[in-house]
Amino acid sequence: MHRIDANGASIPAIGLGTWTLKGEDCADLVAHALEIGYRHLDTAAMYGNEADVGEGLRRAGIARNEVFLTTKVWWTDLAAADFRRSVEQSLERLKLDEVDLLLIHWPNPDIPLGETIEALNQARSDGRTRHIGVSNFPTGLLSEALALSDAPLVANQVEHHPYLDQSKVHAACAKAGMAMTSYCPLARGGDLFAEPAVANAAAAHGRTPGQVVLRWHVQQDGVVAIPRTTRKQRLAENLDIFDFALTGAEMAAISGLAARNARICDFDFSPQWDAA
Repeated sequence: MHRIDANGASIPAIGLGTWTLKGEDCADLVAHALEIGYRHLDTAAMYGNEADVGEGLRRAGIARNEVFLTTKVWWTDLAAADFRRSVEQSLERLKLDEVDLLLIHWPNPDIPLGETIEALNQARSDGRTRHIGVSNFPTGLLSEALALSDAPLVANQVEHHPYLDQSKVHAACAKAGMAMTSYCPLARGGDLFAEPAVANAAAAHGRTPGQVVLRWHVQQDGVVAIPRTTRKQRLAENLDIFDFALTGAEMAAISGLAARNARICDFDFSPQWDAA
């Protein structure tokens, strides 16, 4: 498994995103993913599936130290006491003593960032997580978080796909030695897979459009992708992207699709995004 080294963390470049997966279907899919070679799982308190992800992890029988597991604290729980409670509840649901990466899921302007970063660092000091990071932080907030944190931040998980220009965030992460983790990495398929830049590369390499887009992600320095799927057959396809490479022209053509600047996850509590 190809890995990204980020401020002391070794993060598998492809992980399984679990947003919307629930119950037995989630546990079964997680177990199957691990059995076929996945070593990176992504969940969150807000997803309501940490217990199911934990069950899938146990069911697979893979040694705990071989699996990189991320969870996140929701934006309404960023005050220090709420943050600690959220972390403890996540670990109880997962039935784990620690996670590999703990993230602030979204920033909250009504709670001082310093208070939240201190709580994040405390979770690390207390052995509740091996590494810490953030999610959905534009460059200004990321800079503040880096300045406030005693321990290194290893990742910023953001929406990233060919239709969205995240070059500023990517550059900021690279400068700080962090990984940039892409959620919604396939832009939910559809139009993207029909784009000539994607379809032509897929034909040239004998791959699916989805594989080409995921290859585009991991071929960028320091980028991790966590595609979500509900289909077991898609799991193997998403992982099978490390035995071919896109040409410079193919990478540039796919990157050029960012001119659309289309964001999928934008809510009333979202921060002020970086200008394109």
